[in-house]
Amino acid sequence: MVVGAGNAALCSALAAAEAGCSVLVLERAPRHEAGGNTTFTAGAMRVAYRGLDDIRTLVPDLTDEQVANSDFGSYTEEDFFDDIARVTEYRADPELASLLVSRSFDTLRWMTANGVRFLPSYGRQAYRIGGRYKFWGGLTLEAVGGGPGLVGSLTKAALAAGVRIEYGTRAVALEVADGQVVGVTVKRGRRRQSLPAKAVVLACGGFQANVAWRTSYLGPGWDLAKVRGTRFNTGDGLQMALDIGAMPWGNWSGAHAVAWDMNAPPFGDLAVGDGFQKHSYPLGIMVNAHGRRFLDEGEDFRNYTYAKYGKIILDQPGQFAWQIFDKKVSPLLRDEYRIKQATRVRAESLEELARKLDGVSAEGFLQEVAGYNAAVDQNVPFDPNAKDSRGTLGLAINKSNWANTIDTPPFEAYGTTCGITFTFGGLRISPDGQVIDTEGELIPGLYAAGELVGGIFYFNYPGGSGLMNGSVFGRIAGAHAAQTVATDRG
Repeated sequence: MVVGAGNAALCSALAAAEAGCSVLVLERAPRHEAGGNTTFTAGAMRVAYRGLDDIRTLVPDLTDEQVANSDFGSYTEEDFFDDIARVTEYRADPELASLLVSRSFDTLRWMTANGVRFLPSYGRQAYRIGGRYKFWGGLTLEAVGGGPGLVGSLTKAALAAGVRIEYGTRAVALEVADGQVVGVTVKRGRRRQSLPAKAVVLACGGFQANVAWRTSYLGPGWDLAKVRGTRFNTGDGLQMALDIGAMPWGNWSGAHAVAWDMNAPPFGDLAVGDGFQKHSYPLGIMVNAHGRRFLDEGEDFRNYTYAKYGKIILDQPGQFAWQIFDKKVSPLLRDEYRIKQATRVRAESLEELARKLDGVSAEGFLQEVAGYNAAVDQNVPFDPNAKDSRGTLGLAINKSNWANTIDTPPFEAYGTTCGITFTFGGLRISPDGQVIDTEGELIPGLYAAGELVGGIFYFNYPGGSGLMNGSVFGRIAGAHAAQTVATDRG
């Protein structure tokens, strides 16, 4: 039995079915809202690859023209592991991180064999310079159709493998007999029912949609964050496991949180998907209500900073920030800046722009921009495909890369707040995906994968590693849960 129907859950179900098990997936959401947070993502997958041949393996329909016009480079297992270690401040469990990295390519190859299609992430992870697209930041591929496409492909594969999916079925408790998990209690409407199982995989997300838990574990102010994804990830799986003695593990006070449109709805909107995110901030500056910059927009490629900058925005007065760009960089802005729902203002002068920035001190903003412009080191060439070291000098908060003066109209500004994606705290698991209890012992019959696993991400994460984590450990958990069933049969 698999609880959840997103990427991690469906990979678990598919792996277990391939091993010969009868598999039932329980999805709390109705069919039209199914798929967990996966449905709200762009479907980007961080994967270790050695070069073009590996990309061709994962994208078999890559054309010769695309190859000629693209510099895919390489992203080694060492690069991937180092990125996880670096951005988590070396707290990530090395054994789990090593598994995530070493199994990444094979897992995508397995998904490809099961009908999931991938393509190069041209619109998000490459700039066209000199007629060629150059990929940067170690994030090259995304699922065709984004998150909804990924869920659709995995669902189709799971159903073809004989997996049954019950929508509108909320798991509320684990059933235990003689220390072993033997089933799940579910709710359908107001009716409860006991469903037996030889093994259970929990893959139903974190607690980001639970405002009380957010405030309790993440701290004051987190009740004001918007939820990027599904409204159904309220910590059910975590609560069920903790109730039977599972060990809480990892960064329970941390979360993946990004710059999100300030007027986005409280929860994700499937019609917009991840379009409310605003991730081109390395090309411009961000200012708070005082009109002041408050972070280094160019500290690193956005995939290594975006998941931590949402919290910093949440900590600003009024929990908002405006992103500022001028004509020199506006053609480089990501597609999400062009959606009609974006909170944007435009102006032909900085003075006019200052008057249009709701909630911002116009005087403070104009002073800040003047000081910033004067500090840009214009002797260093601008290169959006590399950490170009084009920064500022002498500011209280310098910009490390991609610093351009903001002086060429028209000017554009985008209003953002904090959008929480998923929480980092979760359950402790073994390398086989089995849940560990507070005594350090394995809980027979219980496995976990995806967001509700703790110990991998702390403070931050490399973009695209969340879905990859779900796929890798979903597959591992499903396969080992199937072994449990086979052992019981024997």
